[in-house]
Amino acid sequence: MTSPPDLPPSDDSLRCDFCGKEVPSVRRVALDDGYERLRTPHQERYACPRCSEEKDEQRRGLPSQGG
Repeated sequence: MTSPPDLPPSDDSLRCDFCGKEVPSVRRVALDDGYERLRTPHQERYACPRCSEEKDEQRRGLPSQGG
């Protein structure tokens, strides 16, 4: 599965569900093994580009570059 592009900025402010910062764009990526988005109950969460990259690094077992 590939990552979707960032959602375009809108007139409404967007806020990252992970760091809480107001940002111009957010993204949502679901990559967990065995994850079935239509059948698995879940809360949709959107990440800013920085948090999305950090979560991807964690998923791949790499040290986080954020700070």
